[in-house]
Amino acid sequence: MSQPNQPKAFPVSWDQFHRDARALAWRLAGQGHWDAIVAITRGGLVPAAIVARELDIRLIETVCVASYHDYKSQGELKVMKGVSEDVIKLGGGEGAGVLIVDDLVDTGKTAKVVREMMPKAHMATVYAKPMGRPLVDTFITEVSQDTWIYFPWDMGLTFQPPIRDGAA
Repeated sequence: MSQPNQPKAFPVSWDQFHRDARALAWRLAGQGHWDAIVAITRGGLVPAAIVARELDIRLIETVCVASYHDYKSQGELKVMKGVSEDVIKLGGGEGAGVLIVDDLVDTGKTAKVVREMMPKAHMATVYAKPMGRPLVDTFITEVSQDTWIYFPWDMGLTFQPPIRDGAA
């Protein structure tokens, strides 16, 4: 049983993440033509690569926004690299025809900053939490706000104690 005020754990394997990212691509396939993908680094790099492959999108750009500084809590947002003007101008400007991809929308702070850069872009995430969900156009799985998602690139193979022993 979880301790009060302790986040719920949601570990995601590579296999599950790949399936979820492909499901995102499948959902996006019927929503229009995309001229480019903008991956929100770092978490958006893996799903962006999968979506790009599945939808045959060759132009991939990154926007670098840091918000998690200690892997446990969000801190002050820092835009480390913006999106190129060439990508923002696609489809008539303001990011029209651009697909923004991230692994997760949590509080929505990062999504809001990126949306301001490209207000006409389509934002898609694999996972969404309630606070950030209104900023995302397409997502696959919603998890509660108090859930901590453990992505496969953040984990190693280790023993997991049984739930009855107090494991989350």
